[in-house]
Amino acid sequence: MSDPLARLHLKPSQLRLILRIAESARLQIAANACAMTQPAASRMLAETERQLGAPLFVRAPSGMVPTEIGTAVIRRARTILREMGNMAADVTALRGGHAGSVVVGAVTGPAVSHLVPAIREIKHEIPEADITVEVLPSRDLLHHLTAGEMDFALARILPEFDSRDFEILPMRDEKVAFCTRAGHPLARAPMVTLTELAEYEWIMQQRGAPIREATLEAFASVGLPEPRNVVSSASIVFTMAYLAESDAVASVSQEVGLLLRRAPVGAGFALLAVQRDIRVAPYFLLNLRHRPLSQLAQRVRAKVIEKTGLSG
Repeated sequence: MSDPLARLHLKPSQLRLILRIAESARLQIAANACAMTQPAASRMLAETERQLGAPLFVRAPSGMVPTEIGTAVIRRARTILREMGNMAADVTALRGGHAGSVVVGAVTGPAVSHLVPAIREIKHEIPEADITVEVLPSRDLLHHLTAGEMDFALARILPEFDSRDFEILPMRDEKVAFCTRAGHPLARAPMVTLTELAEYEWIMQQRGAPIREATLEAFASVGLPEPRNVVSSASIVFTMAYLAESDAVASVSQEVGLLLRRAPVGAGFALLAVQRDIRVAPYFLLNLRHRPLSQLAQRVRAKVIEKTGLSG
């Protein structure tokens, strides 16, 4: 007996309706958003569920709630519609001589050192290029990348992701820097030890973040317990504000530390001269094997590789 799903042909209008219902939890609101009457939307949803052979939503006091199958379909529908939008944008861009759009992600260090100069050059060459940059932890970047929401990323591969899904170009490791306000008691010291730093307040990324783990490993390697007084935040803006108002120490990538120290940003910040050279595991340039890159994405990727001095 043949599987009816093998002949599944859902229309974009059906996928859009499913997404609007998921967003609003109300069929009437979803119908309005899709420029349909509520009866027409109800018939379309019933036909979609008939084609799939399972209900996508259940009615609850709070509205329409996705079933387990509905949640899976919603996730795929979002990716399919995004890809269709990208296809339309690429065709329009090619016909009109424009560049299209690209979404790029990176952890903080390479975002500063590689993406900024690469994108500046691309925008100089193609001012109308639509480039979106997401600076996030590696886990979030990989989720976006595998969901088809990102063209490529500068990130580390984590165990819960299958490396066979990616085209992988090794990049560089990151050096950890310790940043403080310029008037910090240790800011002008010719050399600072981890023992001196152990009792200060710290700002670090959440546990598991590579820079935090490398910092804690450095303390452990000289027989010191990890700092007890820690504020956890991945936000550079929050870190800057907190450093400016306290004697806290922040562990950041060297690229970020140098950015904070340089004028005009860095008038109020300093990098401590630490005896130990603390390094984080290398990151990679990653894109999905099964998803071809647009011409613009290829161009941005090539420019990033050029800025690293590596070959692709």
